[in-house]
Amino acid sequence: MNTAGTIDRPLTHDPQKQAPMKPSTSEPAGSATEDVTTTGANDSRQNRTREMQLIPEAMARAHMHERLREAERDRHAVRLAAARRMQRRAERASLRARRALAMAVMH
Repeated sequence: MNTAGTIDRPLTHDPQKQAPMKPSTSEPAGSATEDVTTTGANDSRQNRTREMQLIPEAMARAHMHERLREAERDRHAVRLAAARRMQRRAERASLRARRALAMAVMH
């Protein structure tokens, strides 16, 4: 299947591999539109396409960075809550020990 691509569905999206644009036959020769080389336009189009292809990757990286920060915050909160729980438990054990010692001294 060796069919040529159309404008809507080109064979390739790489500007370097696409067929060069031919001057329009409907325009008179020497019209106001000049026949300029499009290497600069192709390069900028290529760069813009590459940048646009990298946008989702950059967004995913930022999203992952945010999720990692959020997970770290959650881990920190869990550790802090556990530390407070252990501190309260230690304080209660200390009070029980003081009471037991006081009772032992009194009797």
